[in-house]
Amino acid sequence: MTTSAWRRGVAGVALTALTVAGAVTGCSADDGPESGAGGGTYTLWDPYPQFAGGSDWEKLLQSCGSSAGVSVRRTGYDTTDLTNKALLAAQQGNSPDVLIIDNPVISTLAQAGALTSADETKLDTSASAPNLLGAGQLDGKAYGVPIGANTLALWYNKDLLGKAGVDVASIRDWPSLTAALAKVKGAGKKGITFSAIGTEEGSFQFLPWFWGSGAQLTALDSPQAVSALTLWKDWLTRGYAPNSVINNTQTTSWQEFAAGDFAFTENGTWQRANAEKLDFEYGIIPVPASAGGTAPAPTGGEFVSIPVQRDTGRYDVSTKLVTCLTNPDNLLTTDTTLSYVAPVAAVQQKQVAADPELKVWVDAVNAAKGRTGDNLGTKYPKISEQLWTAVQGALSGSKSPQAALSAAQHAAAAATR
Repeated sequence: MTTSAWRRGVAGVALTALTVAGAVTGCSADDGPESGAGGGTYTLWDPYPQFAGGSDWEKLLQSCGSSAGVSVRRTGYDTTDLTNKALLAAQQGNSPDVLIIDNPVISTLAQAGALTSADETKLDTSASAPNLLGAGQLDGKAYGVPIGANTLALWYNKDLLGKAGVDVASIRDWPSLTAALAKVKGAGKKGITFSAIGTEEGSFQFLPWFWGSGAQLTALDSPQAVSALTLWKDWLTRGYAPNSVINNTQTTSWQEFAAGDFAFTENGTWQRANAEKLDFEYGIIPVPASAGGTAPAPTGGEFVSIPVQRDTGRYDVSTKLVTCLTNPDNLLTTDTTLSYVAPVAAVQQKQVAADPELKVWVDAVNAAKGRTGDNLGTKYPKISEQLWTAVQGALSGSKSPQAALSAAQHAAAAATR
């Protein structure tokens, strides 16, 4: 995907570096909200620096401000920079009034006492899909409202599969997918490419297979988890997937697919614009679970949250701004602009009616789950680091899948104790 898309996407935050480093530039007093409750100017930070003044996004923000009787001063940051600035601003007591931030960061900010809960500010979260809302919950409380989501699925080359004699409708589980890859290799082509790089991006791509086996992040070395990593390892051993996956990002794996020699790639909604440039016909199917059905893939996307303020009288207007940004009419426009699936069922239906090709993505998002879900919160980055380390160890051949995941579970248990 493009750099800007990855910033918006799914695994876009450097989850292992959520503490504020000394080298991070501090927020000045001008970055925080202006004093006084009611009227005046309210500040909003978002991870969409690609949208300049005059864009539809900027117009929507100003429209919501006008409806609330205030003006909105918006600043767009790179995702990682925004995370660090949000943490530092909370420490200094000059957080923005409204913060739009990648969903895995919510639990970190909430645990740090930087965000208000939806209960405190009376934000209505009832329309949001529970699996998407879960990414922004900690100890049963929601700390914002999802603005949109993306996730992963399998893109496939229709021409290549046809020549290999593969009926994509026959792919319903891991055995049938592996059988399809064998046919593709037998036809002299390449099977599947994905990203297994030793970063959060690699964990993000492995999670559909991990969860699709029935494994849980609290038990990295379960038999189900071992079966998922064995699947990937066997694909490399048999030549169904290239050794390049060990270093592939989602961008480079897409480039391999776009060259036309691979039958499949695991990638996300954000590639839809790039897909229109392909020299072959493509299709999309959900990542299959081990025994059939759709595997839960991790959710990407942002939450609109209200940071803690010294002046609690500002929360009423902040709530109006968040409500405006996430109401169904505005969500349809916003999520179309961001290439997101809406977090609200009624808006999803409108998206599919306008673009039937979104149906597979809506289904995938509805089966997805948050990486910090199951109340893992800030434990997730520590677990994820051990997971991608295990994947790297097994695919490189330095350890067996069982040994790699046993070591990962031991390290993760120690780190989250």
